[in-house]
Amino acid sequence: MEITLDPNPLGDLVPDEVYQLLEEHKLLNEKGVRDYQIRQQFRSMRGNDVPAYEAIEELREQHPYLQFDTIRKIVYGLRRRS
Repeated sequence: MEITLDPNPLGDLVPDEVYQLLEEHKLLNEKGVRDYQIRQQFRSMRGNDVPAYEAIEELREQHPYLQFDTIRKIVYGLRRRS
């Protein structure tokens, strides 16, 4: 899977104009945006029947500064309990 630079990586959540405005005023948390993108990529890979371990390894290759457990916590750690 290839990383593409999306001018609005939160396009499914906020319109481009809002994202641009938030970015201009430095109101975005870069780590939060990165984690959101990682979770979206993980869900996409899992939706294509990629085993979880392989999906996490693929994400680790894309983000070599993150450890396997860190990515695992990103993709599994924010699930809300009902």
